[in-house]
Amino acid sequence: GNRMNRNYQKELEKIIEENQKQGKIPRLFLHSCCAPCSSYVLEYLSRYFEITDFFYNPNIFPREEYEKRTEELKRLIEEMPLVHKPVFVEGRYCPEEFFEMAKGLEQAPEGGERCFHCYRMRLEETARMAAEGGYDYFATTLTISPLKNAGKLNEIGEGLEKIYHVKHLPSDFKKKNGYKRSTELSGEYHLYRQDYCGCVFSRQERERQKQEQKEKLLRSTL
Repeated sequence: GNRMNRNYQKELEKIIEENQKQGKIPRLFLHSCCAPCSSYVLEYLSRYFEITDFFYNPNIFPREEYEKRTEELKRLIEEMPLVHKPVFVEGRYCPEEFFEMAKGLEQAPEGGERCFHCYRMRLEETARMAAEGGYDYFATTLTISPLKNAGKLNEIGEGLEKIYHVKHLPSDFKKKNGYKRSTELSGEYHLYRQDYCGCVFSRQERERQKQEQKEKLLRSTL
């Protein structure tokens, strides 16, 4: 079907409703990109799923940044009063695997081909681990970001479902004020909010934008 007019949030609600009717609390292997994005997703989904929260982000640069984000997610999981307490699992941190994947795509614009490869890399590891652990579903918190392509993320997830034979949970977490709620929760738990997605390329992009804004401001005051 055409992914442009699919409502992934409605599809998710239908799945939740079905499981609720059957009295099931399925096991979900959830890829998390960072604590702020995970806050709302955990608050929402932990009522209906037993969640293992999987922090696998070899794209994050530098290592200090990676460690900071890991610690924040662990702290959030400990502090949030959730119905079903999520379990934290850390993936491998091999930045060289990310750079290997990004070869030849260094100049690709933010939100383009390089990012799609990066989504794929993280989602594939998630699907593989979910299948290995006998989980009912796998998903990612990435669809909460207004800057991330939710259609593409769901398309990748559905492709991986066929390969790994574990169900992909459709999502568009920014719907139903999800993104807004994540900023509220970030404030409530004093979560560290980074100003770039994570990789060195997004960081450079951010620096460039900041520089441009500064110059603009200078010009307007002259």
